Formats: sequence, structure tokens, C-alpha cells
Amino acid sequence: MPPPPAVTVDPAAKDLVDVSISRRVSLGQSHRSIAVPRGGSFWRKLAAFAGPGYLIAVGYMDPGNWATDLAGGSAYGYSLLSVILFASLLAMVLQALAAKLGIATGLDLAQACRDTYSRATNLTLWALCELAIVACDLAEVLGTAIALKLLFGLPLAGGVILTGFDVFLILALLNFGFRKLEAFIVALLVVIGGCFAWELAISQPAWGAVVHGLVPTSQLLADPNMLYIAIGIVGATVMPHNLYLHSSIVQTRRFERTEAGKREAVRLATIDSSIALTLALFVNAAILILAASTFHVAGRTEIADLASAYHLLSPMLGASAASVLFAAALLAAGQNSTVTGTLAGQIVAEGFLDLKMAPWIRRTITRALAIVPAVTVVILAGDAGATKLLIASQVVLSLQLPFAVVPLIRMTSDHSKMGALVNSRMMTRAAWAIAGTLIFFNFALFASFIF
Repeated sequence: MPPPPAVTVDPAAKDLVDVSISRRVSLGQSHRSIAVPRGGSFWRKLAAFAGPGYLIAVGYMDPGNWATDLAGGSAYGYSLLSVILFASLLAMVLQALAAKLGIATGLDLAQACRDTYSRATNLTLWALCELAIVACDLAEVLGTAIALKLLFGLPLAGGVILTGFDVFLILALLNFGFRKLEAFIVALLVVIGGCFAWELAISQPAWGAVVHGLVPTSQLLADPNMLYIAIGIVGATVMPHNLYLHSSIVQTRRFERTEAGKREAVRLATIDSSIALTLALFVNAAILILAASTFHVAGRTEIADLASAYHLLSPMLGASAASVLFAAALLAAGQNSTVTGTLAGQIVAEGFLDLKMAPWIRRTITRALAIVPAVTVVILAGDAGATKLLIASQVVLSLQLPFAVVPLIRMTSDHSKMGALVNSRMMTRAAWAIAGTLIFFNFALFASFIF
């Protein structure tokens, strides 16, 4: 009897087989689903890796950023541009570490914590991360509702309730595949960036003052109100749940699992996220510059809410399209952030608790936790209360940051987990300096309240 014919296994198919028998994978439906050319040019490989960084960048320009940037620009002119630059640089370093963790270990940050810490510690970290996701979702709900009111006249409470239905938008997008989801995100980011490029062109800011604003000022620690807004900017820029998200979605790429392949993947993922976060830096800076050049110079230092900015932009700039583009970009930002919030919630629940739950159920629960306080505040306090809640949600995010950053640095500095991709001594020191700075800012915020 002749021997059975040899079976040839395609490398790509083998990857899929490996995934199916693995102990657990992050975002299993999309894990290693996007091929990276083997032996192709650098630019082809970079194009294959482009995508996760833009999903991350979404969280750095959500409606919460808008409120804090508007408040900072109208009250203090260009002075807080240095905070936006500082926060963006921190974000680039931290997101690079998150991507490296996912590539080197095959685990997202939540899974790595579950493997390392006690159950009590994991439950605490999970609860804090869930609080951050709800705070972020609250900003998305309020931002989207405000945009709907400005564009279509929908009552704010009605807009908040309507945002509950965007769960179905998420499900529809995910059905088309992860690459299509990334393309949708990038398209909305182009809309946001284009709107603000036009707004800046007609606002004619004082570019000399803009450059000066990139230099830190000692007034930041002397003025509690300025510090509060600065903390909000940091909280709105460096998103704690984005660290969990990035360590997961970078694993959607099917790179070679050799040491050389992982090193190349880390380099490409870092370039991808750095380029995307540079776009987020532009958008955040543009919002603050627009507020400074339009409201602050005219003495309107009290403008801190999105609705007021919308109504004043067109008459003060003399361009009827200014307000409409502002609201359209706000709506795009709110919808974009909804996608990343959904994925982050799924990753955190599955990673910390090993909890398997249908994405639409997970998203509905998170959105309900954001809608209830939003509707309550809108009904009781009106638009002004909504804006205060929006800014407060960003401070909550900032206060949660150390509980995500410290585990990330510990994991990526642990040779037993990272192997050859462990952080260098210089990177470890820089990362701990970043963590110390964030903790110091949070302590300064509490001290300003007490004293």
C-alpha cells in the first residue's frame, strides 16, 4: 500500500491553526487576520501595519479634548500649548510600549496583568479601567449629543438617548472586517483634520505667540484653575484604556514570530502610532489655537463649552461655514471614539476577567452607564452642566492614568516576559520619569483643591 501523500501547510493557514489551538488570544475574531508581506519593501510592510495607530489616535481627539482645549485657549490664550505638546510626546512613548508588549508577549496589557498580579489587584485594576472607559464614553455621548443639537436642532437629552443606538453602527462596521473598520476611522479623521485646517486658515492666529506657547510656563503650578484645565488636557490626551487597546489591536497583524520579525513589527507599529498621534497633536493644538485667536484675543475668556463656540465662530470669524464645519468635525469625533471605546471595553473585560460576552451586550452596558448620568445632568443643569461634566470626565481619566501606566512599564521592563525586546535601561528610566510626572500632576491637582 503506497504511503499517504505529504500535506503542505500554507504559512498563513498555519498561523490561523495556531490561533485556534492557543490558550487564549486578544480579539480572537481579528487576531493575526491582516497579512504583512514577507520579504517585501519597507513601505509595503509599513502600509500593512498602518491602521492601529489611527484607532489609537481617535481617543486623543475625542469630544473631551475639545472641551478642555476650548477652555484652555479661551481663558489662557496660547499658554497651554506646551501642555498639549508634552502630553502628546508622553502618549507616543507610552503607546510604543503598549504595542511592544503585545508584539513581544502575544498578550494585551489586561491579559499580562491577569497573569502577573493577584486576583484582588486585578479586580481593582479592572474596576479603575472600567471607570475610565465609562468616563471616556460619557465624553463621547455628550459630544455627539451636542453636535446633533447644533447641526439638526435635536434636544440635548434626546441626542444623549439617541447615542445608545450607535451600538448597531459598531456591529455593522465590524462585520466588514478589521481593515475596513480602520479605513472608516481614517476617513473620519481626514474630515476632522480638514475642518480644522480650514478653521485655522481663516482665524489667522499670531504664529509668534503660538511658538511661544509651546514653552512651559511657571504660572501653571501657581494658578489652580489653569492647573485643573491642564490636568484635563493630559487626561483627555493620554487615554488609559488606549494602552490596553493598542497592545491588543497591534496583534491583528500577521508578522513573523521570530525575534527579527518581532523587532521589525515593533519598529513599524511605533512609526504607525507616532504618525497618527502627530495628527492628533495637530487637531488638539488647532482647537486651542482657534479658541485663543478667536475668543481670547476678543476678551471672551469664559468660552468653555462647545455650543457657545459653535454660535460665536461664524460671526467672529466672518465665515458662515465656520460653525457648521466645527459641529461636523465634532460629530465625526464622537462617532470615531465610539468604535475604540467598544473594542477597549471588550479587551479589558476579556483580559482581566476572562469574561466572554457578546460585543453588543458589552457596549450596551457601557453606554447605559454613560447615558444615565448624562441625561440626569442635562435635565437638571442644562447645557452648562453638560460642559462641566465633560471636563470633569477628562480629569477622571487623568487620575486613572498611573494605574495603567505603572503596570505597562513594569511588564515591558521585565526580561522574563519580554525576552530580547525588554526595555533598555535608558527607556526604563524615561518611562518611570513619565509615570512620576503624571503622578505629580495628579497630586498637584488634589493639593490645589485642599489648599
